[in-house]
Amino acid sequence: MVALHRITAFLDQELDPAAFEDSSHNGLQVENSGAIRKVCVGVDASLDFFEKALQQGADLLICHHGLSWGDSLRRITGINYRRLKFLVEHDMALYACHLPLDAHPVLGNNARIAKAFGLRKVQPFGTYHGISIGFRGTLPKAMSYALFKKRAQTVFGNVLGTMDFGSSTVRTVAIVSGGAADQVAEAGENGIDVYVSGEPKLTAWHLAREHGINAVFAGHYATETFGVKAVAARLTQRLGVKTQFIDMAVPF
Repeated sequence: MVALHRITAFLDQELDPAAFEDSSHNGLQVENSGAIRKVCVGVDASLDFFEKALQQGADLLICHHGLSWGDSLRRITGINYRRLKFLVEHDMALYACHLPLDAHPVLGNNARIAKAFGLRKVQPFGTYHGISIGFRGTLPKAMSYALFKKRAQTVFGNVLGTMDFGSSTVRTVAIVSGGAADQVAEAGENGIDVYVSGEPKLTAWHLAREHGINAVFAGHYATETFGVKAVAARLTQRLGVKTQFIDMAVPF
């Protein structure tokens, strides 16, 4: 058993949520009575995730997309009421980490994706509110774009769609997970061969075409499972707490 404040202090230090301008109120969003026996991590703070985590005996939930965004909890009614009621009734705490978990150079979604593709010479990429939240790098050796798309299917288990307007051979890759389709323009401006993100978007189609760049979209959910999994592993390693990733298998 580990104290909640010990876990949240570790996460706050590791992820540094205060350093980011974010619509998500990152950090501890819902408190519990203070004792944590098991942590379940997931992408979204949804009621079905809460229910599955309870079945696994979780006292603390860590999500990339939490409950509190801007003034989203201004009224505790409807879905907000049902979600908060469930957490309070079952003495479950909730910690959320959005942009800090995209940008983290080791535990972040984009850093872990870059590692999965074996990228070298990795550098920050993808400016958002003045901070780089993604990464770019170079494949160990050039490969055909067709082979890269197959590799993406293996890395993510999912590819929603591609925009095939670039070279048939690729070497440089830029990555911003989630809903960052418009960053394809930054990739194009920097001469990147293929841009990887989550959700495709109409405006991105035109940007990719006009920049002459390839883009692969593997789903908002699939591209953002990497960070919470890495956080779970780090918590087990450093604090000895039991952790489990709950996969909701969202196809988008």
